[in-house]
Amino acid sequence: MLANADVLGELLGMDLVLSSAEHPVGGFSLDLIGVDEATNETVIIENQLTRTDHGHLGQLLTYAGRTDPVNVVWIATEFREEHRAALDWLNTRTDENTRFFGIEISAVRIGESVPAPLMRLVVQPNDWGKKVKAIAKCDTAASDRAMAYQEFWTRFLETVHDRKLGWTTSTKGSPQNWQSLPAGITGMSYTCTFGRSGPSSEIFFQHPDPAVNDARFAAARAKLEPAFEDILSYEPLQGRKGCRIAEYRKGDIGNGDDWVELLRLLLDEHDTAVTNATSHALLQRDDTHGVRLIAQAVAAATDEQLDHLYAALGQHLLPDGPTDRFITRCSELTQDPNPTISTGTHQLLTWTKPWAPST
Repeated sequence: MLANADVLGELLGMDLVLSSAEHPVGGFSLDLIGVDEATNETVIIENQLTRTDHGHLGQLLTYAGRTDPVNVVWIATEFREEHRAALDWLNTRTDENTRFFGIEISAVRIGESVPAPLMRLVVQPNDWGKKVKAIAKCDTAASDRAMAYQEFWTRFLETVHDRKLGWTTSTKGSPQNWQSLPAGITGMSYTCTFGRSGPSSEIFFQHPDPAVNDARFAAARAKLEPAFEDILSYEPLQGRKGCRIAEYRKGDIGNGDDWVELLRLLLDEHDTAVTNATSHALLQRDDTHGVRLIAQAVAAATDEQLDHLYAALGQHLLPDGPTDRFITRCSELTQDPNPTISTGTHQLLTWTKPWAPST
């Protein structure tokens, strides 16, 4: 299913990006977790390659309780009527910020082609179809401002892809005043927004566990505040579900002549806030996926960005130097068939030498 996120997203009416398979939830593993990039809402998915049963329904609710998603998706080859009714009941009893979907899946094959998934939506919130149709209608008959947002964010995404940043697979901008990007880390996202006074870019910490958000926020602030002083806004948002570090700019979406400058500001290669905080978070993961993302960033970075990535790596490695796990993962990824990752990890290995403990 991870490879068919676009098919699933089209069925659900979402701009779906799946970021993790076998996501740990306490002592269990959630099949898939991701985000609807159009709304930045969390999506969890439980796959069942058989007819639905009580055990998987229990798992689904357990995972939902620990990940605090907006969209909960249960996929099975066949839905028992009792389980379909259970999801319908949950949709009527929960608020509009919690939605349950049921999908029946089968495989279709034409001639000698590779089997492809065939999915059918059998359970959805009562008004979901109307909402998706309204969004589609808005997409074609939007106000001038909504059309301006959509065109601007489409150009924004084109710039992201042209620079080979690898932040997202989306290519079509949203007719909303924001554009969200996955961070590759559960409970974190990047969001660029147009407010009343102009655009802003932010790192938003939204892990279900407030203690995780507080720890990440404090660590990022400690690293960024000495370098940026009053440039960045640090917003703990006490009593809310998340917290943010943001930078605010001046600009008007209605003035198309400003767009080139606004894109430059939102994707400013001299703005190290996102670079430093993201590098630190990825390195803290201490896993292959984190190293892979850092390597991709290194391979695609400008000279200015390379300096910031190098500094972030140094801050992470001091005072103990690179771990054996880090060196092993880099060495393995130098053989990656993706030349971008291979090139990036070669550079990472070169950088680690000054911090490596002497033998």
